[in-house]
Amino acid sequence: VDLAGRANWLRAAVLGANDGLVSTASLMLGVGAVKHEVRAMVISGFAGLLAGACSMAIGEYVSVCSQRDVEIAQLDLDGKRGGDEEKALPSPAQAAAASALAFSVGALVPLLAAGFIVGYNLRVAVVVVVATLALAAFGCVGAVLGRAPVARSCARVVVGGLAAMAVTFGFMRLFRASGV
Repeated sequence: VDLAGRANWLRAAVLGANDGLVSTASLMLGVGAVKHEVRAMVISGFAGLLAGACSMAIGEYVSVCSQRDVEIAQLDLDGKRGGDEEKALPSPAQAAAASALAFSVGALVPLLAAGFIVGYNLRVAVVVVVATLALAAFGCVGAVLGRAPVARSCARVVVGGLAAMAVTFGFMRLFRASGV
């Protein structure tokens, strides 16, 4: 098993899904801290999904293009350009699509959790609980696929996600209290 080869796509998939989940849940909770209407939370979450998926795709595309350029330059220096080694280089388009897809999958979790709950307190609680469970699952999957310690990986992902959601909700709650 080539763990190093697995690291690139695993990193992109885990990062994309976690980022989609955390940023969308945090955005929805931040808006929810100021506006209690389900529509406001869901629309903000959907906008976050679209903006985030586009951002992740563009960022991954540019990043992989840069990586590919460096690897091609190295092949030129080594006199190995044009052979089978060049075919093994990463594809910017594939990386962009995978990143956007992974982000979208993660972002759908809080959107689906909040979209069907009318009561404000229950909606906020469900978004936090569902996001936490999904973060734990993503952390476990990433650890298993990468053959890393599962407990540490899950804890890192969950604590980071909860911190992002709490900070966003807490700061945005200040706007509600100040009447801005």
